[in-house]
Amino acid sequence: MVLNYIWVAFFLVAFVIALVKLVFLGDYDVFPAMMDSTFSSSKTAFEISLGLTGVLSLWLGVMKIGEKGGVVNALARLLSPIFSKLFPDIPKGHPVTGSIFMNIAANMLGLDNAATPLGLKAMEQMQELNPKKDTAWNPMIMFLVLNTSGLTLIPVSIMVYRAQMGAQQPTDIFIPILLATFFSTLVGIIVTSLFQRINLINRTVLLTLGGACLVVAGVIWTFAQMDGETMGKVSTLVANILLMTIIVGFIIAGVRKKVNVYDAFIEGAKDGFHTAVRIIPYLVAVLVGIGVFRASGAMDMLIGGMRWCVEAVGVNAQWVDAMPTALMKPLSGSGARGMMVDAMTTYGADSFVGRLSCVFQGSTDTTFYILAVYFGSVGIAKTRHAVACGLIADLAGVLAAIGIAYLFFT
Repeated sequence: MVLNYIWVAFFLVAFVIALVKLVFLGDYDVFPAMMDSTFSSSKTAFEISLGLTGVLSLWLGVMKIGEKGGVVNALARLLSPIFSKLFPDIPKGHPVTGSIFMNIAANMLGLDNAATPLGLKAMEQMQELNPKKDTAWNPMIMFLVLNTSGLTLIPVSIMVYRAQMGAQQPTDIFIPILLATFFSTLVGIIVTSLFQRINLINRTVLLTLGGACLVVAGVIWTFAQMDGETMGKVSTLVANILLMTIIVGFIIAGVRKKVNVYDAFIEGAKDGFHTAVRIIPYLVAVLVGIGVFRASGAMDMLIGGMRWCVEAVGVNAQWVDAMPTALMKPLSGSGARGMMVDAMTTYGADSFVGRLSCVFQGSTDTTFYILAVYFGSVGIAKTRHAVACGLIADLAGVLAAIGIAYLFFT
């Protein structure tokens, strides 16, 4: 519903601005430019979707091998000690803990098709324990914030889009996204714990979060000692080594479990093909709306206003051109994806704006969409502090993305 309003607003605002330009400024080119953008944007959307087919099939095939090889279950067991501290209201040993761990692990590995069903199952199981059926229960909110903060180890789809848009090193955003999403998740956990009065001062939590913070701080400090060229080479090399290690690790895990890895890959690859086909109408709709909005001059006015405000306080405004992706992400994943693609198309996949848009896309998740789907599935009407915690985590991810992008890409 939110995306519906946004999409309609794109066209209405664009039409009004174009009409004003025609009547008061005598701009006779604005309406032809808007119509041209509808055709060019539709063509771009189809070409992008067509180009995604092969790479999506590859990655979803690899992910299916990891899923059947027990990687998700292994990661769930690894995360069990820390998550038991974050969900103190859930009885120990309750089956819902398995669903929660599986959902978070699937999200971290980029297994979207597996994550959503597991998440809905977890919500149903928590609803059985919920004392007030129409009101969000504390564990539900913590679970939702962990989802909306976007913690992801492998931003497969973003790297795929960068490859399709002609980036020289599609994986150069791997480490920046990992760092930015870490900060958004950390802030989300802390804020939600404050609302729910969960004591984070215990050995398990301090060791886990403290250790993670030290690792992230070490990564940032290490890269800060390098010049721009060296940083780019090292981050790209590390990202590629990690990704190749994950691929080989998934295959080895599948072989150890006596999984027919070839058949598992084909099964996942088929899902990749169907996914690429399914996104065509959504991508066409979003890119056409953005194209009309941009062709009318509305996007330039919006970004120009933001840039003026930022420069008025003496702050570097290079990041402002990437903000449409950040503003759209809490509302719609497909909308933010369209903004990201538009930024790479307009400024270049390897430009600062193009890269920052990708980091924005990967640093948080679609807060309102996730809240609507997960809470709606169990009839929750009163969300309590879920929206506030989710948006605060989003803000932390955006701010972290800006700082990290300046560190890595300037």
